[in-house]
Amino acid sequence: MRVRKVKNVNEKLKQYDDILIDDPTIYKGKWNEVFKNDNPIYLEIGMGKGKFINETAKLNPNINYIGLEKVSSIVCKSLVIFSEDKKDNLKYICNDAAFLKDMFQDNEVKKIYLNFSDPWPKTRHEKRRLTSPKFLQNMLDILDGDIEFKTDNRSLFEYSLMEFNRLGLEICELSLNLHEDKPDCITTEYEDKFVSRGNVIYYVRIKQKEQN
Repeated sequence: MRVRKVKNVNEKLKQYDDILIDDPTIYKGKWNEVFKNDNPIYLEIGMGKGKFINETAKLNPNINYIGLEKVSSIVCKSLVIFSEDKKDNLKYICNDAAFLKDMFQDNEVKKIYLNFSDPWPKTRHEKRRLTSPKFLQNMLDILDGDIEFKTDNRSLFEYSLMEFNRLGLEICELSLNLHEDKPDCITTEYEDKFVSRGNVIYYVRIKQKEQN
């Protein structure tokens, strides 16, 4: 889906320097300095307009949340919508998930959310999927916990399950109809649209298997 660009977006983003981290690489291994505490860090990759992470952060003040989104116009729209309801436990990063390891130290993140990632359905675009081997390995390197993955795309879900299995990851929870199993779950903007159309939402929570 084409995103409408925000005019003078870079200038507008500067207004939110208390929420938006301009250079996340300088905080690699030191995110506790940003949040001024040692609470666990939960990261949403591809936060969109931020509904999910803002609602989740509001309900869990003892967890530090970071929303990562590479499209600056989308980040700007989220800041306009949610900045008045500021939360000390939420920060934004406008950057590409390809650079995760430049932003986070190994085992620094406790949970990763992948909510309705772009499915990149064509085979030649497989490497762009967030659940492709390279992206997954980068996530696993910075992670000391689990990944929660939601999608309405059955093909992407099946592909992702195969990749999780190939990497030897453990499936902790799985639902082939999330809103039937968990009707009160926190949703994203896309998710609300998909559910209103009658789409089924697929969900899985995975983690690395403990070594014997």
